[in-house]
Amino acid sequence: MKKHIAVVTAPAQGHINPTLPLVEELVRRGHRVSYATGAPMIETVEAAGSSGVELPMALPSVKPGMTMTVEAMAGMLEWMHGQCRSALPVLLERFEADRPDVVCFDMLTPVGRVLAQKLGVPVVALMPSFASNERVSLQDKLMPEGFDPTAEPLRRAEGLFAEFAAEHGLTGDLMPLRPVADTTSVVFLPRSFQIAADTFDDNFHFVGPCLGSRAEQDYEPADPDAPLLYISLGTTFNDRPDLYGTFLRAFGGTRWQVAMSIGGSVDPADLGEIPANFDVRASLPQPGVLRRATAFLTHNGMGSTMEALAYGVPMIGLPQMLEQAANADRVAELGLGRRLTDDEVTPQGLLAAVEEVAADEGVRANLAAIRAELETAGGAAAGAEVIVDACA
Repeated sequence: MKKHIAVVTAPAQGHINPTLPLVEELVRRGHRVSYATGAPMIETVEAAGSSGVELPMALPSVKPGMTMTVEAMAGMLEWMHGQCRSALPVLLERFEADRPDVVCFDMLTPVGRVLAQKLGVPVVALMPSFASNERVSLQDKLMPEGFDPTAEPLRRAEGLFAEFAAEHGLTGDLMPLRPVADTTSVVFLPRSFQIAADTFDDNFHFVGPCLGSRAEQDYEPADPDAPLLYISLGTTFNDRPDLYGTFLRAFGGTRWQVAMSIGGSVDPADLGEIPANFDVRASLPQPGVLRRATAFLTHNGMGSTMEALAYGVPMIGLPQMLEQAANADRVAELGLGRRLTDDEVTPQGLLAAVEEVAADEGVRANLAAIRAELETAGGAAAGAEVIVDACA
């Protein structure tokens, strides 16, 4: 029987991209998908085959090097609470009239859980980052070492979500990033990459990275005989002309063919003369570049990290925020690359680090083992099965 699946996700590429292959797979099987998110990502989710539902939802303003304090975390949680309150009436109007068989929600959009409980339908959590349970807390990973989780600003934010739940007669903890007890979860990581993986029960389905039609992208370097270095700081913290200038000095005129993505905030003309061995663009077809890359100088966003694992590319991590730092540390811990120290972010240090990691046979062997695991993790097909099985 064909099902109607509702998806509710924050309008962030790192959260939406992993879900798009699920949408493609579900639609290919004949199911109908309604995808609720903010306006900037509606066209993207509709291109995957879903019907877009525009929510009054945006992303918070963040800056490179932003220090995550208790107060800053509380402010972001309060902001998410406001987004939930604004989105719920739109979701109810749409889905009370067109009831879904299941609601899938992202860890930053607990309003999806509210919708499911109000409609009395099953729910599936979608996790593009580390999963959380009683032993592993993603919220803790986002905070500096030694922070107090019972601090007054965090208790205030938690109270807002508790009030929201009580107003609607709902049960369970609605706090974003918190463990979702007894809930079916699709995690876009291989189990071996998950922190404390042995503490997660069968409710958590580690399907690995999902690329879908994005895997069909390709990239042709100007010099196909030179080793290819891919450089990207992701889609959020990429307004870094200072770093791009350092990369140009580090790798210009070297043996490396360099593909460098700089985002839409930096004009390539402002970077000065671009060395002949560089291809600098606002964006690049990441799967296509990684398919040919020898090394990846990355911010270690989880989406980019997973795609590097899918193609077996060694990583040199330059994280721009605490969540990315946790990912970079896990990459280093598992021997899949290394994380740069602050004093290595010089032309000489960067070149030395890339050369070292690219030549490390141990890193290559560890990446090959992960790729073998991914062949059995199931990807989008496995995730689609979990969602359909959860339907009412």
